[in-house]
Amino acid sequence: MTQTLERPTPDAETQAASTPARRIQAWLTDFEAALTAGDAELAASMFDEDSYWRDLVAFTWNIKTVEGPDGVRDMLTATLAHVVPRGFAASEEPTGTPEMTEAWIEFETEVGRGRGHLRLKGDKAWTLLTTLDELKGHEEPQRDRRPMGAEHGADKNRQTWLEKREKEAAELGHATQPYVVIVGGGQGGIALGARLRQLDVPTIIIERNERPGDSWRKRYKSLCLHDPVWYDHLPYIDFPKNWPVFSPKDKIGDWLEMYTKVMELTYWSSTECKSAKYDEDSGEWIVVVERDGADITLRPQQLVMATGMSGKANMPSIPGMEDFTGDQHHSSQHPGPDAYAGKKAVVIGSNNSAHDICAALWEAGADVTMVQRSSTHIVRSDSLMDLGLGDLYSERAVESGMTTNKADMTFASLPYRILHEFQIPVYNAIRERDADFYSRLESAGFQLDYGDDDSGLFMKYLRRGSGYYIDVGASELVANGSINLAPGTVEKLTADSVVLTDGTELPADLVVYATGYGSLNGWAADLISQEVADKVGKVWGLGSDTTKDPGPWEGEQRNMWKPTQQEALWFHGGNLHQSRHYSLYLALQLKARCEDIPTPVFGLQDVHHTS
Repeated sequence: MTQTLERPTPDAETQAASTPARRIQAWLTDFEAALTAGDAELAASMFDEDSYWRDLVAFTWNIKTVEGPDGVRDMLTATLAHVVPRGFAASEEPTGTPEMTEAWIEFETEVGRGRGHLRLKGDKAWTLLTTLDELKGHEEPQRDRRPMGAEHGADKNRQTWLEKREKEAAELGHATQPYVVIVGGGQGGIALGARLRQLDVPTIIIERNERPGDSWRKRYKSLCLHDPVWYDHLPYIDFPKNWPVFSPKDKIGDWLEMYTKVMELTYWSSTECKSAKYDEDSGEWIVVVERDGADITLRPQQLVMATGMSGKANMPSIPGMEDFTGDQHHSSQHPGPDAYAGKKAVVIGSNNSAHDICAALWEAGADVTMVQRSSTHIVRSDSLMDLGLGDLYSERAVESGMTTNKADMTFASLPYRILHEFQIPVYNAIRERDADFYSRLESAGFQLDYGDDDSGLFMKYLRRGSGYYIDVGASELVANGSINLAPGTVEKLTADSVVLTDGTELPADLVVYATGYGSLNGWAADLISQEVADKVGKVWGLGSDTTKDPGPWEGEQRNMWKPTQQEALWFHGGNLHQSRHYSLYLALQLKARCEDIPTPVFGLQDVHHTS
C-alpha cells in the first residue's frame, strides 16, 4: 500500500488572501509530495470533478487526455513508478484570481525535462498540460551545446563539412540503414525530418516529386495559404519579418526547398515508395522504393506516413463519367484556370478548394457553376485573423510578447473536450460582425452552417477536416451571382453536361470534383496492406459524434503523432501549425526508441472505425 499524505485545506478567507503565486506553489508542492509518495489516489483528489489532464508524451509515452479524478488516478497508477516525476515549479509569475489561477510550469521525469500549464479552479486543478521537452543526455545541440563548425588545428586527414555531408548522404540507405523512413516530403515530413536531424536520428525522407516544395508548386496557380504567417513558422527557422501574411504557393514551395537544404535533411526526391512490410522477427520494416530507375530496399525500424492531413482523394463514381467528352479531374489534380477561358465549368463541392478554384476560373473568364451538396461554414479571413487567431498568432500578439512556442502551448493547454466552449463565443462574435455578409450569401441561395454546435471552423477542422471555407474573395462572387450556385446532388453526366437529381442540367466543358479526401490510413492500405490499414483504423477526428466524426469519444486526434495498433507505424501531418508543434513530440518518441529508452505506452488507442 502507498503512503497516504494528509493535505491541509485552507479556509476560504485564507485562500482569498493568498496570491496567485502562493496558490500555484502550494498546489504544486502538495502534488509533487503525493507523486513522490506514490499516492495516486491523493494526487487524483487534487483535481476537480470536471477536470482534464492532457499529456504529450511526458507521462504516457502517448498523446493522451484523461478526465476527472478517476482518469488521473488510473493514469498515475500505471505510470508513476517509471516516470518518477519531480521538480514541479512555476516558470513564470502565475496570474489569476482565487476562483481561477493559471501558471506556466516546468518539471522533470526520470528520462526527460518537461514544461506545461496549470489552471486551478479554487484550490483544485481544472486543466493540466504536461509535455516532454527534451530527453536527458540527448538534448538538441542548441545555444551552448551548438557544434563548433570549424575544427581548429592541423589534420592531414581533415574532411570539410561538405565532404562529411556528401559522404553521409551517399552512405545512408546503402552502406548504412536509416532508423526512420518518412514517406512524404511536404511540410509535415520536412518538419519532422528537421527535428530528427537535430536529435541525430538517421532518417530518409521519401518524396515522389522532383523538388522539395513541389506539392505546393504543382497546385493551381491561385493557391495561397489561408492561415497567417505567424501561425505557419517551421521549427527552428521563422519566416522573415517581411514575409507575406498569406504565403503564395510557389513562395512557400521555395521556402520548403531552402529549409530542406539548410537543415541538412536526407531528402530522396523523385523517389516512389512502392511497398512496405513489417518484419516481426527482426523488428524492421522492409520498404521498397524506386529511385533513378532501380528498386532499393530500405530496412528502417520506424515508418512514418507524412502524406498530409488528407488521405487519398475521394473521386466519386457517377453514372456517365465515361461518356463525358470534356475535361474532368479531382481538385487535387486541377492544373489551373488558363485553358478554360470562355468555357463552362462545373465545380462539385463548396469547401475551400471549390471556392478557390471557382474564383480562379471566373477570373480567367470561365462561366462557373458551384454545385453545393451540403451546407458549408464560411468565415471571412479578416474576421478570423482578428477574432479567432489574433490573440495568439498576429503582429499584435508578437508585440505583446507572445512567442510562437507560447502560442502553441496555450492552444495545447485547452483540452479538446471543452475547446468548443471557447470557440462558440468567437464565432458568435464573427456572425454579429459579419451579419450583412452572411445575409447576402443566404439570399443568393448559399446554405450556411456554423458547425454542429455553432463552434465554427477550427472544431470542424479537428473533427472532420472539411466542411468550411476561409473567405478570401470567392464568397463575394457567390453572393453577387458571378459564380452560379446549384444546390443538390449529381445524378449523372452526359457527353456535355452535369445532371442533378432534381433534373437541373448544367452544360459543362470542365468538371472539377472538389469532393475531399478519405482517411489517412488509405495510404497505409496502398503501401502496406488493407489488413494493416484496418488494424490501425481511421486516422483523424476526435470521436465527437458530430457530422463525419463518429464516436466514441477519443479525446485526441485519432492515430496522429502517437503510437498506433501497428508496431512502429506512425502518422504525421496536419496544417503548418500542427506539423511544427507535434513534430517535437513524435521526434522524441522516435529518439527514445532509437536509444533503447523504455517507452511503456499508457492508453493505446482502441480501433472503432476502419476508415
